[in-house]
Amino acid sequence: MKVVIGIDEVGRGSWAGPLLVVAAYAQKTLPTGLDDSKVLSATKRQSLLPEIEATCVVGEGWVQSEEIDELGLTKAMQLGVARALLGLGAESNAEIIMDGHINYCPEEFTNVLPIVNADKTHPIVSAASIYAKVKRDEHMKRLALIYPEYAFDKHVGYGTELHRIMLKNYGPSRIHRRSYKPVQAYLV
Repeated sequence: MKVVIGIDEVGRGSWAGPLLVVAAYAQKTLPTGLDDSKVLSATKRQSLLPEIEATCVVGEGWVQSEEIDELGLTKAMQLGVARALLGLGAESNAEIIMDGHINYCPEEFTNVLPIVNADKTHPIVSAASIYAKVKRDEHMKRLALIYPEYAFDKHVGYGTELHRIMLKNYGPSRIHRRSYKPVQAYLV
């Protein structure tokens, strides 16, 4: 079986919480029913996760809100990809398919193909997408226990009307991205 690494991220546009980049490759045949995590229900994503974990080797690249604020989104993406590839133990000549139109891989990785909507067309990228979405959502639900007033378990940090109301009522929390304009509007 040819090793192809799939990379996708979740949380890029979120107002709060981390960015998570996942790099994965399959050791066994991937499960059926894989697709872009955004089009699958939470129940379907959750049901696919154990199969993905059983068939794939995964590297996680977490980038915290403070790092995103300090670095900016492009460098934060590069950091997340580098962390994910390091966690995976990827070699620099590995074949990589990355969701999107930009190559965020460190320059030593020379065999990278960025593809728009790769999470819909390449199952290994779909697997990375699903894994990332489930893991980040779980993380945001844990943060909701620490910051219950923000309802992170409902919007997982994204810019919903509920989130806007919580920001208006309570101001930004420690995990909000202060460099993002919607959050800046509520800085004291």
